[in-house]
Amino acid sequence: MSPAAMAVARGLALAALLVLCPAAARQARRPNVVLILTDDQDVCLGGMTPLKKTNALIAQMGITFLNAYVPSALCCPSRASILTGKYPHNHHVVNNTLEGNCSSKSWQKIQEPYTFPALLKTMCGYQTFFAGKYLNEYGAEDAGGVGHVPPGWSFWYALEKNSKYYNYTLSVNGKARRHGENYSVDYLTDVLANMSLDFLEYKSNFEPFFMMISTPAPHSPWTAAPQYKKSFQNVSAPRNSNFNIHGKNKHWLIRQAKTPMTNSSIQFLDDAYRRRWQTLLSVDDLIEKLVKKLEFHGELDNTYIFYTSDNGFHTGQFSLPIDKRQLYEFDIKVPLLVRGPGIKPNQTNKMLVANIDLGPTILDIAGYDLNKTQMDGMSLLPLLRGDKNVTWRSDFLVEYQGEGYNGSDPTCPGLGPGVTHCFPDCVCEDSYNNTYACVRTLSTSWDLQYCEFDDREVFVEVYNLTADPHQINNIAKTIDQEILEKMNYRLMMLQSCSGATCRTPGVFDPGYRFDPRLMFSNHGVQARRFSAQSL
Repeated sequence: MSPAAMAVARGLALAALLVLCPAAARQARRPNVVLILTDDQDVCLGGMTPLKKTNALIAQMGITFLNAYVPSALCCPSRASILTGKYPHNHHVVNNTLEGNCSSKSWQKIQEPYTFPALLKTMCGYQTFFAGKYLNEYGAEDAGGVGHVPPGWSFWYALEKNSKYYNYTLSVNGKARRHGENYSVDYLTDVLANMSLDFLEYKSNFEPFFMMISTPAPHSPWTAAPQYKKSFQNVSAPRNSNFNIHGKNKHWLIRQAKTPMTNSSIQFLDDAYRRRWQTLLSVDDLIEKLVKKLEFHGELDNTYIFYTSDNGFHTGQFSLPIDKRQLYEFDIKVPLLVRGPGIKPNQTNKMLVANIDLGPTILDIAGYDLNKTQMDGMSLLPLLRGDKNVTWRSDFLVEYQGEGYNGSDPTCPGLGPGVTHCFPDCVCEDSYNNTYACVRTLSTSWDLQYCEFDDREVFVEVYNLTADPHQINNIAKTIDQEILEKMNYRLMMLQSCSGATCRTPGVFDPGYRFDPRLMFSNHGVQARRFSAQSL
C-alpha cells in the first residue's frame, strides 16, 4: 500500500472511531484491558487463599468486589454471559453440550459477531488476544472444528474442548497445534503465560489492546506443576456449618445425597481441594509475569486488569462431594478483582455485581456507546472510579437448565433415567429437572435468595442470608406471603427481560413498581402464584 493510501486508510479508521467510540477517540492514550478468567474457582471456600502474588498485585493495588456473582454456575453458560453481557435466556447457551448451544453453529452465527471483543476490534480499533479455554465444545467437528476462529480476535490460541494441563490441542489462529506431556513446553498454564508475554513483546504500539487469558486451573484433572505437587499437604476442605450435612427441605437432588459421607468420599474431596490449590500457584506465577511485563513496557499504569472465575465450586456442602451448578452461594459467587487507571488501591466494594457486567464495563472503558448494544449488564466503571451517588441494582437473575439423559447413569442404574454426574456411591450432582431460576437480592434491608424449580413439584427455596449465610434453612413455608408473591413476580419479569428491562428496580427498591404487562413476553412465561401453605 502506498503512503497516500495508508494515510487515507488511517483517516477512514479514525472517522469510524469518532462515530462509534467518541469518548475513546478523545483520549490521548486509550486504556488497555486484560481479563484473566480461571475455571471453577470458588471464593466462599477459600479459593483465593493460595494467590498471594495476585492479591498483592491486583487486589491491594485496586478494588475487590465482595458480592460478585455469575448468572449460571456452569462453565459454558457463564462464559457466554461474559462474552455477550447477557443472561442465559438471551444468549441461549444453557449447558455444556452442543445441544445446549455451547459453541454450536447457532451460537457462532447469532451471538459471536456481537460479543464485546468483536465490538472492541471492529468498532473501537483494539488489537485483541485470546489464550486458553474458550467454550467447552469449542473445536467440535460438528461446529467447525479448531479451524473456526470467532470474529473479533486478532490473535487466537484456544484450547480444544474442556480444561486440560497436558496432552491437548490448541487452535493457533485456526491451525491445530498438538501438545504432549513435557512440563517445560506443554504445561498449559505456563504455555498461556508465555504466549501472553510474547504478545506484549511483539504487539503493535499504535493501537490499544485487549487480552483474555483463560486458564485451566483450578478445574479437574487438577494437575499441578512439578514444583507445586507437594504444596498444601496439611490443607483440607473447610468444615463449615453446611459441610457434610443433610440438605433438608431442599430440592430432591440435594436431599438424595448420602449423609454422612463415607470416609473415602471425604478423603477424595480433601485431595481434590489440595490439588485445586496447587494448580492455582501456576496462575499466581502467570499474574506476576504479566504485571512485570506490562510494567517493563510502560503499559501497567494505562492498563485495567480484571481477575475472575466462570463459577464457584463446592467440596462436601450438603454432602455433595465436588462440582458446581447448584443455586447456592458457594457455586454462584466468584472472585472479582480489578486494578487500573483511576482506581484507588486497597478498596472493597459491596455492590451486587455479575459477570454480565464485564462486557459493558470493558466497552465503556474503550469509549463505546453502550446504548448501541443489547447487553443486559451494567458498566462497573462508575464503581471503579469511585463515583458518588451511583444508582445500582439490588437484584439479579440466576438460571440453570439441568443436564440429564433419557437413559440411566451407568454408575447408578438403580436411580432410573434423568440423573447425571454420579459418584460411585450413587450421589448425583445433576439431573434434567435440576432446572431452576432465582432472584438473588442484596439491598439495604434484605439479603435474600428466592428460587423456583421447573419440575413437577414446582419446588421453591428461599433463604435469608443475613440470618442464615450458609443457606441451611429453607424458609419458603414461613416467609411473609406478600414477599413470596413479590419475589415470584420479580422472577418472572427477570426471566423475560432483555437489555434495559433487566436493570429495572428490584422488589425492595424505592422505585419498584409491579407492572403486569412486564410478566408476559415472547419467552412464554406463565404467571404462577404461590401460597406459603402449598409449598
